[in-house]
Amino acid sequence: MRDAYHEELDSIGDDLVEMARLVGSAIGRATTSMLDADLNLAETVIAADQRVDDLQHELEARAIALLARQQPVATDLRIVVTSLRMSADLERAGDLAQHVAKLARLRFPQQAVPHDLHATILEMGQLAQRLMAKAAEVIITKDVDLALQLEQDDDEMDLLHRTLFQHLMDDRWKHGIETAVDVTLLGRYYERFADHAVSVAKRVVYLVTGEHADEIQAGTQTEGA
Repeated sequence: MRDAYHEELDSIGDDLVEMARLVGSAIGRATTSMLDADLNLAETVIAADQRVDDLQHELEARAIALLARQQPVATDLRIVVTSLRMSADLERAGDLAQHVAKLARLRFPQQAVPHDLHATILEMGQLAQRLMAKAAEVIITKDVDLALQLEQDDDEMDLLHRTLFQHLMDDRWKHGIETAVDVTLLGRYYERFADHAVSVAKRVVYLVTGEHADEIQAGTQTEGA
C-alpha cells in the first residue's frame, strides 16, 4: 500500500515536469509564430494548451485523493500542497504562452511586433523558455541553489521589459497606438511567464527545506554582511 502511495507522489512530480516542458515549448513556439506571422504555428500553440489544462486537472484530482485517503503529514503533506500550487503556476504560464499565440493570430497576416523590436521580443521569448527549462530541472533535481538562481536570472527579463517601455515612450515611436498596446501586452505576458517560472522554483525551495526562498536569501545576505 505504501509503495502505491509513493508511486502516486512520484507521478505528481512527473506531471509537474511534463507541464513545465510543455509550457516552455509553448512560449518558444508562440514567440516564433508572433515574429514570423505564422498562423498555423499559432493555432497549434493555442490548441496544445488544453493538454496543460488536462494535466493540471489530473494532478489536482490525484492530490486531493491522496489527501483524503492517506492524510499525509510532514514532508509528504508539503509535497502534495506545494505541488498543487506549482501546477497552478504552470497552468497560468501556459495561458500566457497561449495569449502570445492568440495575439499573433489576431494580427495575422500582419506582424504585431515592429521590426525594430524583433530582437528584443525574440530575446524575451528565448529567456522565458530557458527560465522554464531551469524550473523543470529544479523540479527534477530538487537543487535549492539552482532554484535560488532563477530569481537572479529573472532580473534579465525585467531589464528587457524596461527596454520595451523605453521604446514605447520614445518621441520617435512611429508605429501607432494599436501596436503600442500589442507590445505592452507582449511585454507583460513574458514578464509574468518568467515570474511563474521563478515561483515554481521558490516552491521547490520550500518543499525541500521547509523555509521560504526569501527567508533563505535574507539569511545568506545577513551572514555575508
